[in-house]
Amino acid sequence: MVGLEDSAAMREALAEARLAAAGGEVPVGAVLVTGGVVVARAHNRPIALRDPTAHAEMQLLRSAGQALDNYRLEDATVYVTLEPCVMCAGALVHARIRRLVFGARDLRFGGVRSKFDLADSALLNHRIEITEGVLAAECTEILQEFFRARRPA
Repeated sequence: MVGLEDSAAMREALAEARLAAAGGEVPVGAVLVTGGVVVARAHNRPIALRDPTAHAEMQLLRSAGQALDNYRLEDATVYVTLEPCVMCAGALVHARIRRLVFGARDLRFGGVRSKFDLADSALLNHRIEITEGVLAAECTEILQEFFRARRPA
């Protein structure tokens, strides 16, 4: 069940996605919450940083690790507007994220539900609790608007 705090946190992630879009990046945003507090926020920056690993989730984990002075983020919930790819899902598992909440599925590259079930695979020693579809319409719309503006009519 989606709580009010899930929707509020996803709205924060959507604000980050808008920052990505404003910078010409694919609009994906993320926030990390622990103890009811937003500890870190990030958005896609691979173009700006010339770094293929600078996805919102990767940036988020780096910031949260610094803020919490730990590479293990065991009590954290990550909110992200788009289903994480395999790289990001793997990093979330390595960080020992407790819970992942995402908005829209990524039918092309999704590593959590659409293509793979990496984050809660029984093959791994850590499984993340997953909630999907929080503010899915808004998360999908921001992506559709971004790509519509870039495609010739």
